[in-house]
Amino acid sequence: MNKILAIFKKQLKDTLKNKVTLLQFVLFPVMAFFLTEFIAKGTVGLPENYFVIMFGTMYAGLVPLVNMAVIISEEREKYSLKMLIMCNVKPFQYLVGVGAYVLILCTFGAVAFALIGGYSGVEALRFVLIMVLGFIASILLGSAIGIFSKNQGASTALAMPIAMIAGFVPMISMFNEKFASISKILYTQQISFLAGDLSLSNFTFQRFLIIGINMILFLAVFIYIYKRIDLKE
Repeated sequence: MNKILAIFKKQLKDTLKNKVTLLQFVLFPVMAFFLTEFIAKGTVGLPENYFVIMFGTMYAGLVPLVNMAVIISEEREKYSLKMLIMCNVKPFQYLVGVGAYVLILCTFGAVAFALIGGYSGVEALRFVLIMVLGFIASILLGSAIGIFSKNQGASTALAMPIAMIAGFVPMISMFNEKFASISKILYTQQISFLAGDLSLSNFTFQRFLIIGINMILFLAVFIYIYKRIDLKE
């Protein structure tokens, strides 16, 4: 637990020194707010939470993924990750320490989306929990990308196109049902489906199974590479 807290505190200090990183966590909620207030609420036939669902899904697919990939790859590049491994920090401890920091910041964004969408009570809780589920999946994917990349430049080059796919595919599927039937294997597509209909009847086992399979695959890649980092490199 001490190792996890130490990693968490380190990441928090690094973020407070970098205001640009903090901006990433508020940009999507701000965009959703303005589009909801000035377009969705004044357009007949357009659901008021349309942009909340769209930008919320993009937020879940992009922000935690890119941040995790950059953080981990930067630590690989600066050899601080190797130092942690030499100090016997386990994959789970490192992942929780860094991931918890990203998850907490993103959860504030999820609450903001819920408020913008006008959700309250049980609906708000369901919405936030769905978003959190998406954040965790993206954190695991970003971790796999970051641990695979030997430097920050390589990580960014790999993370950005993957994040764009994860974030924008659900938006495209809103306009194409055939595309949605193919993209349903992606966790972000299932997050979009769940956020779009918060009724319990929509919370099917298949949706959560697909998200779970995505998570397991991402986690397996991260652990595999973490345990095989060459400390002599």
